[in-house]
Amino acid sequence: MIKTVLAAVALSAISTAALAQTAPAQVDSAHAGGEAHAAARPTIESSIKDLLANPETHAVMEKHMPGVSQHPALPQFQDMTLAQVAPYSQGAVTPELIATIDADLKALPAPAAHAH
Repeated sequence: MIKTVLAAVALSAISTAALAQTAPAQVDSAHAGGEAHAAARPTIESSIKDLLANPETHAVMEKHMPGVSQHPALPQFQDMTLAQVAPYSQGAVTPELIATIDADLKALPAPAAHAH
């Protein structure tokens, strides 16, 4: 099922990327406030790529979406958030799934502070 979902996402990713390029200033300003926090650990608002790059959040993603990190079309949807993927998922990425992943992400232990 995840393959069907991600295939649909991959097909629509080009259109989504084109839309995102039309207003980069709006996208940048919308995310500017959360970048310092996102550097600590990705959240549900982070891109799929960022969620998969962190070992702890990667485990959460694989738990709920087995095989997502190895999907052949990953490069086409990795810069999208789960909420952005949902409309193209043919109902597989639901608000409930996103909420479950979000709850698991929030339940992760706080990242260790870096000593300076």
